[in-house]
Amino acid sequence: MAGSSSSKKRTSLLHQARYALSHPGRVVPHARRTARDLWLRATTRNHVDYYRAVMRFDTARSPDAAVGSKTEDRWLAMGKLQFDYLRSHGLQPRHRLLEIGCGNLRAGWRFVEYLDQGNYYGIDISPDILFAAQDTLVRFGLQSKLAVLTPVRDLRLSFLPDEHFDVVHAHSVFSHSPLQVIDECLANVGRILRPRGFFDFTFDRTEGAEHQVLREDFYYRTQTLVDLAARHGLLAEFCQDWETQNTHKQSKLRVRRPPDASAS
Repeated sequence: MAGSSSSKKRTSLLHQARYALSHPGRVVPHARRTARDLWLRATTRNHVDYYRAVMRFDTARSPDAAVGSKTEDRWLAMGKLQFDYLRSHGLQPRHRLLEIGCGNLRAGWRFVEYLDQGNYYGIDISPDILFAAQDTLVRFGLQSKLAVLTPVRDLRLSFLPDEHFDVVHAHSVFSHSPLQVIDECLANVGRILRPRGFFDFTFDRTEGAEHQVLREDFYYRTQTLVDLAARHGLLAEFCQDWETQNTHKQSKLRVRRPPDASAS
């Protein structure tokens, strides 16, 4: 109840007026973003199409900022954080990795460099950000690693083979996704995971009422996503060690196939 009350306060006109008065520099950018998003929502068919249009706008201004990094140092640091975490959890060069929402390869270029040739596969709903990803491969001289970059319409993953990937990774994807998009991904990701593989994804966590901001930022309770994974026969666990790093505001869940689906 306390979380619901807090959420209502955040959306009240009085709260928004007080916030505007105390943060005057944010009023005009917020108004511009709101106007843009209203127009994009009116001219697109669904959330994925809408967010693809958002990425087209944001990528044109700055590919790094489009993936959430306002400076190059932050871009490099956030990519290293993701890479170091997966490597510390057993990622090996021989493993095949799928990155959902690979963006301009903020973390991806490190995975490409580390993994054996052809073992990195990146997908994104935005063709524009994938053009920037190609530039990143050139920047770091990784053409010979034969990374695969593919635009997708949705997260059904139907074009990918069964039990192919050791690791599936999605950073700052579900934080921008309504529940039906997350459900679509969880309904299909188990098929492409190898029996002992895992799927890590970050999300914006709330202990109170689940809510969204401008249909771009979505906040979920951990149990909601754990239950959603279970509905598709998957086991989800909260990554507490990620939480204690205190370098990123999002939380992380790891999803696996159940033990009886694992090969010896």
